[in-house]
Amino acid sequence: MAHLEHVNVTVTDPKRTAAMLCDLFGWHIRWEGAAISGGYSVHVGDKNGYLAVYSMGGDRKAANSYTTVGSLNHIGVVVDDIEATEARVKALGFTPRNHADYEPGRRFYFDDADGIEFEVVSYA
Repeated sequence: MAHLEHVNVTVTDPKRTAAMLCDLFGWHIRWEGAAISGGYSVHVGDKNGYLAVYSMGGDRKAANSYTTVGSLNHIGVVVDDIEATEARVKALGFTPRNHADYEPGRRFYFDDADGIEFEVVSYA
């Protein structure tokens, strides 16, 4: 059976984004260094998979991902304690929204400093 190893997204500051992901989800940096086209990448996650956050430098903004074919819409992360995670999201200055209880779990969304949408889900 196949499993997802990683997703690679472009951000303005890979080190900042990686630190945020470590703080929110208890992940660790698996690798970081020079990347394609003179850029820099940080791989942050756990032993099973990771999120590669990449930048060529600069502060380029993309069009709304939901209207651009082939774009990333959001990144879903499963957590054990959704309330504790939401408290960390708020402590980092992000605004949780679109809370929902649904079968089989609970969720909320927030946007990071680059406007990347994260969905936080708990099935506990």
